[in-house]
Amino acid sequence: MSEPLPLDRRSALRVLIVADTASVKFGGEAIHPVHYFRILRSRGIDTRLVVGGRDRDELESLFPNDLDRLFYVPDTFVHRLLCRCEQPLPKRLSSFSFGLLRRLWSQVVARRIVRQLVAEHKIDVIHQPIPLAAKESSLLYDVGAPVVIGPLNGAMDFPPAFRGRQSAIEALFMRAGRWASQMVNRMMPGKLNAATVLVANDRTRQALPTGIRGKVVTLIDNCVDLATWKPAERTQAAANEPARFVYLGRLVDWKAVDLLLEAFVSVAKATSATLDIIGDGELRGQLEAQAAQSGIADRVRFRGWKSQAECAAELRSATALVLPSLYECGGAVVLEAMASGLAVIATNWGGPADYVNESCGILVEPSSREAFLAGLASGMTRLAQDPALAVRMGEAGRERVVSHFDWQWKVDRTLEIYADAVQRTRRHEADQPTSELQSVGA
Repeated sequence: MSEPLPLDRRSALRVLIVADTASVKFGGEAIHPVHYFRILRSRGIDTRLVVGGRDRDELESLFPNDLDRLFYVPDTFVHRLLCRCEQPLPKRLSSFSFGLLRRLWSQVVARRIVRQLVAEHKIDVIHQPIPLAAKESSLLYDVGAPVVIGPLNGAMDFPPAFRGRQSAIEALFMRAGRWASQMVNRMMPGKLNAATVLVANDRTRQALPTGIRGKVVTLIDNCVDLATWKPAERTQAAANEPARFVYLGRLVDWKAVDLLLEAFVSVAKATSATLDIIGDGELRGQLEAQAAQSGIADRVRFRGWKSQAECAAELRSATALVLPSLYECGGAVVLEAMASGLAVIATNWGGPADYVNESCGILVEPSSREAFLAGLASGMTRLAQDPALAVRMGEAGRERVVSHFDWQWKVDRTLEIYADAVQRTRRHEADQPTSELQSVGA
């Protein structure tokens, strides 16, 4: 009969992180497994990572002293075939169709690796931090150790006034996928059987599949590495320069960069502000043409994709971040901008609304197209004409991130959650009759 694990022995845990991808380069949810592994290993915690083979080169350059702790799901013929099927489809549609099948196939292969590692290294707890989708199924069940999943974040729709930006076929496919998810989660019951499921907010909690047997815990999704995202010294000379607004993210339809450009037309007329678009994507050519046709090409620069370090430097020299996204479950870039001492202008919808308050930024209501454009323009004009306000908001944002959204704090809390999951699992096993445990093991 196993004794429950005391909470004060968190540093002795043997942890296995399992993810489809882990990458700083691609950011988004892919960066979460990197941060967990990085911080746990920096604390000397016995941690291993199972991830897709396409991330091998990047991970081995990031963690040269931990090569024996990195395990890769091989890139099989099935993976390559599903990737080819994904490519012609719109991003959201591909993610919910062939992308989903590819991720599930990766879990089929990963599951065998996980079971072997659990047996060989006596793993105490398994953590599957991504994918973030609340309804996406998991194959990490009956793998020999308690499983923690999340924090999940999702169940998003476009604001009612902007539902038309989503094609009818995408909307239909997403509704069908959500409807079918309950059956799929019963067939692949990783979430239902997990010791702990983490959710970022009540919206995601309500979207979980029914029948979850473990504990559901609320934990923030996005956090910030304060060593990377930090403010620059604000000089008087910089305060007297024209305002420089920055958008940072992919150039895809739901980010609504076209609306940002449209709103910036009036800002350019009223102020000497400039706008930098940092990122790349399928709409870049179309957006560049829009800027030229609107007469603002001399005030808008398309900077292309940049590394995380380069993005951090760009933010340090900016006045404010503008994120007009209409479909943003998380919005880590908002927290990165706040950590960099920037005011934020963002849509009052989804993730950014969880991070920004009136002390550190301006949230724009997506109540109608006209009101949204006016709100973006008003926010930018206000900050451009009042540099002191932008500075005060940036300072308040930095304080808010340090207090509530630091990755180190998140890992502290996650270790408590790991220990609790292990403790509850061991108590449950201790309470089971020997014959029942043998039957389950069989």
